[in-house]
Amino acid sequence: MCWQPGSTAEASLFLCSLFESELLVQLMLCHWKHPRAEDDDFRDQLLESATDVLQAAASDANHIFIEGMPTSEMNLVAAIWYAENRALEDEPLAGEQVNARRQWLSAVRRALPSCFCDPNDLL
Repeated sequence: MCWQPGSTAEASLFLCSLFESELLVQLMLCHWKHPRAEDDDFRDQLLESATDVLQAAASDANHIFIEGMPTSEMNLVAAIWYAENRALEDEPLAGEQVNARRQWLSAVRRALPSCFCDPNDLL
């Protein structure tokens, strides 16, 4: 019998346990020039936080993470973005690195807009 995820959030949560999720995080950080791209601990924490987001999305369909995006459609890219966005909201500091992190968030969202909306809107 083959496992069938009930939602994109569940399928993405499954991906978090695979090496490919680590690779995706690293590629996203490097490609869009995140200032902490070379920080292994940061990368691991970001993936853990994204996993937490996906666990919450898979278990609570009423929680809104990203405006205009159904919780059940939360994907790994959006969860990584959301985790970093939340970390910055909780960041008490300002400065060049914080600005560079905000630029990274903006670049990812502009480059991959289909990851941040209801997939039905793409039809």
